[in-house]
Amino acid sequence: MTRILTPDICVIGAGSGGLSVAAAAAAFGVETVLVEKGEMGGDCLNYGCVPSKALIAAGKAAHHAAHSVELGVGAPGVEVDFAAVNDHVRSVIAAIAPHDSQERFEGLGITVLRASARFRDADTVVAGETEIRARRFVVATGSSPLVPPIPGLDTVPFDTNETIFTRRECPSHLLVIGGGPIGLELAQAHRRLGARVTVVEAAKALAKEDPSLAAIVIEALREEGVEFLEQAKVTQASGSAGDIHLMLEDASGTREISGTHLLLAAGRKANVEGLGLEEAGIAFDRRGISVGADLRTTNRRVYAIGDVAGGLQFTHVAGYHAGIVIRALLFRLPAKENRDIIPWVTFTDPEIGHVGLTADEARGRYGAERVKVLEAPFSGNDRAQAERHTRGLVRLVVGKGGKVVGGDAVGAGAGEIVNMLSLIVARGLTVRDIAGFVSPYPSLSEAVRRAAISYYAESARNPWIRRLVRFLARFG
Repeated sequence: MTRILTPDICVIGAGSGGLSVAAAAAAFGVETVLVEKGEMGGDCLNYGCVPSKALIAAGKAAHHAAHSVELGVGAPGVEVDFAAVNDHVRSVIAAIAPHDSQERFEGLGITVLRASARFRDADTVVAGETEIRARRFVVATGSSPLVPPIPGLDTVPFDTNETIFTRRECPSHLLVIGGGPIGLELAQAHRRLGARVTVVEAAKALAKEDPSLAAIVIEALREEGVEFLEQAKVTQASGSAGDIHLMLEDASGTREISGTHLLLAAGRKANVEGLGLEEAGIAFDRRGISVGADLRTTNRRVYAIGDVAGGLQFTHVAGYHAGIVIRALLFRLPAKENRDIIPWVTFTDPEIGHVGLTADEARGRYGAERVKVLEAPFSGNDRAQAERHTRGLVRLVVGKGGKVVGGDAVGAGAGEIVNMLSLIVARGLTVRDIAGFVSPYPSLSEAVRRAAISYYAESARNPWIRRLVRFLARFG
């Protein structure tokens, strides 16, 4: 017989966003049902952020061991045990998995259903043999790797981020289709662990970043031996395991490249298939579910958060969305998404990150005369000099009244520096606020304060201010 549940909230998807909503609701004693057809923890834990950063850490260790001569340290003949690297990746996932497990969430009082969920109508979700008639629904089904429509690709073995972390042997020559964050992070990690790597990008690598900053990252990867083929369209794929061939078209014409393994990192698609969104009156398109700034769908009983909501696809965005939805569901508080405060980081080495408005966006919004761009290169940072990490800079985009409306960091530790920039932008702080705090010396994040202080450089050259200083000096 069909079981009928009538919780206050039904969450579809046990990734980062869905788990956050479910845990918060349960903490306030709200009856909640959580439905997940795949792995608890979703993409981030099992196929995304966690395994990729574990693999990056292994690659970084190998690279630093082999390239520390300029620090007076030599470690020739560094050996990489790729199977042991894979064990490391799996152990990191295993260490975090209990926090996202079915047992933990059932212990919180949540009913967890391991089944596919589908809307039968605007008010009902069916999951296996269970009908769920909740007051509100939250769709948090995430996204999946996009498989581009390349002729012949269906006959060729390939990896995505969902399969690459199961490999226990290092590819001899890894071909990567896609020069975005996922493609470059995995390209560099595999190169450092012993693979030859070629990245094929139809447009420009790291196209969403400022070109001048992206160039710093790309130059570093090229120096490590990662090959880049930009503005190159893949027109055909062929071959078999260990012998992959790609036909390319670029400005020079048509050519073929070959490798032993193929990784697809050409973007992601929202997981909307099979949800019965039409039956529920929920509008969606190829980008995902259509939502307002309050994350409500066209069905007022249903919210969508994270990747499936059609916006920025980051784990921390899903967590941010979860907070907005919880405020609305539990406390009836008006809360809206503000994309101006959303940061992102690509964890290559050097790292690159951004928050807020770009310089061009700020000029378009406030007028060119009201916007200043301040920079502090790492070459002028003592900590960066001490560690030989002088490639990179911090950039602040400053609007009227010295308010910081955007920021970038590229270089060692850029991801941590973007934390500080995110706080500055989110709280509407000014260069005066930044210049007025004491930064510990020596630290890489001191570059943020140095950039802020440069806002006042013109004041030191102002003849009226210089006359005022000389006048005040007469009084002793």
